[in-house]
Amino acid sequence: MNKKSKNLLNLVRKRKPLIHHITNYVTVNDCANITLGIGASPVMADAIEEAADIAAISNAVVLNIGTLNERTIASMTAAGKSANKKGVPVVLDPVGVGASAFRNDTIAQLANEIELTVLRGNISEIKFMAGLNSETKGVDASESDTADINNAGQIAKGLAKKLNCVVVISGATDIISDGLQVIHIENGHSMLGSLTGTGCMCSSLIGAFCGASPDEPYAAAVTAMLCMGIAGELAYEKAGLVGNGSFHAALHDAISKINSETLERMAKYYEAV
Repeated sequence: MNKKSKNLLNLVRKRKPLIHHITNYVTVNDCANITLGIGASPVMADAIEEAADIAAISNAVVLNIGTLNERTIASMTAAGKSANKKGVPVVLDPVGVGASAFRNDTIAQLANEIELTVLRGNISEIKFMAGLNSETKGVDASESDTADINNAGQIAKGLAKKLNCVVVISGATDIISDGLQVIHIENGHSMLGSLTGTGCMCSSLIGAFCGASPDEPYAAAVTAMLCMGIAGELAYEKAGLVGNGSFHAALHDAISKINSETLERMAKYYEAV
């Protein structure tokens, strides 16, 4: 996987894929900048009048329900269906699903009407998507769900089979499955949890790598999560003791400077059955 991830990192910077986001207004700037930092090109078009057209000319589409409203539901549906028609990868971030009937109904609609390429969420969101008992803490994973992480690999694997997509569970250990294989990524730093939007940024990175190599969504998701975890470690080394603001800037710096040699040197992962 290391060699493939190194190749994908070089490929995203060579191809500069266009990544269409319909995301939330809390993290939209971070999502745009993390996309630029890794070498891709972001577009944040959420108007129903153009969502389908922009999706059709993009290399990947990232849908994020963080600040959900009726207007953007229609845009997400239109963009997702347009992407499916063109064979454009679709990444779905089910932020806060399980917290309200509105979010639950919306995610059910999107998952039913759009063919997903990658689904990325925290353990509470993924457990809910898998039809399991889960608890949410707003848009964050609950302590009880986080503590019950032992079965996460099998949960991801089962949901990936069910939805016919790659499933990513992000957390202290990131877990990724395509329904056949499961990988655990142990890079990262706890300070990533002190910033809003690090999950959303992960989804943007996944979109960037999917856009560069649409036939390799599993490798794309793995590479994205490796990059984010390693960047978190580098950012902490540089600025973590200064505070959140400096850590935030250092995280973007690290993403923009990460290279294949750093990936090879710092990647920490293991594959499970």
